[in-house]
Amino acid sequence: MAQENLAREQADGSPLQRLLGYRLEDWGPDRSRLAYEVSPDHLNRAGLLHGGILTTLLDTAAGYAGVYRAVPGEVQRTLTLAFTTTYVASVRAGRLVATGRRIGGGKTIFYATAELHDTDGRLVAHGTGTFRYVSL
Repeated sequence: MAQENLAREQADGSPLQRLLGYRLEDWGPDRSRLAYEVSPDHLNRAGLLHGGILTTLLDTAAGYAGVYRAVPGEVQRTLTLAFTTTYVASVRAGRLVATGRRIGGGKTIFYATAELHDTDGRLVAHGTGTFRYVSL
C-alpha cells in the first residue's frame, strides 16, 4: 500500500526535518501536507518566525508534492532549481500547515506551489518552485 511510503518518510525523514521538527502528515499524487509547531529557537531578533523557516516549509511541501510514488518502497528525489516566496503575515507561535501541489512538468522538471496557513487558517506565506528529479 502507498501509505507505506508516507510512514517511511515520517519515521526516517531528513536531518533537516529532525532539526526543524516539521512532519509530513499527508502525501498523495501531486499533493502533500506537512505541519510544524513554531519553536522559540527559530524566531528572529524581532521575535517572529524567521522567513527562512517559512520558505523551507513551503519548499519542502512543494517538493514532496512532485515526488509521491504509489508503489511501496519506491523512492523519487528532487532538487529545487528556483523558488519564490511571498510573505503575507508574521507568526510568533502556534501550529503551521504547509500544503503543496504539483501543477505541471515532465520527465525531468516539475513545477509546484505551496501555501502556509496558521491555526486560524490565515495565509502566512505562499511560494512557487521549479524542481528537477534526481537519481538516488
